[in-house]
Amino acid sequence: MAQQNARTLSVKGPDGLPMTREDLPPPGISRWVTRRKAEVVAAVRGGLLSRKEACDRYALTEEELNGWYKLYDKHGTKGLRTTRLQQYRA
Repeated sequence: MAQQNARTLSVKGPDGLPMTREDLPPPGISRWVTRRKAEVVAAVRGGLLSRKEACDRYALTEEELNGWYKLYDKHGTKGLRTTRLQQYRA
């Protein structure tokens, strides 16, 4: 258990730098920029947050979080731009 906790104290963020829970966007965010979305995806993947915890903390639906995952996997950070949804979802 101690090994698991030590492993999840920091994860590799979307910019390649270590990211901790303190680096996460604050709860109650109303304006989601691509960097913040990518940070949440990286935090869930790295084990800083569970999927449920991320959805509760940021008032996201599972469907929305899954969409971020798919777009990030397919197009990287640029895929998370809301101004380019049509281009990346086609």
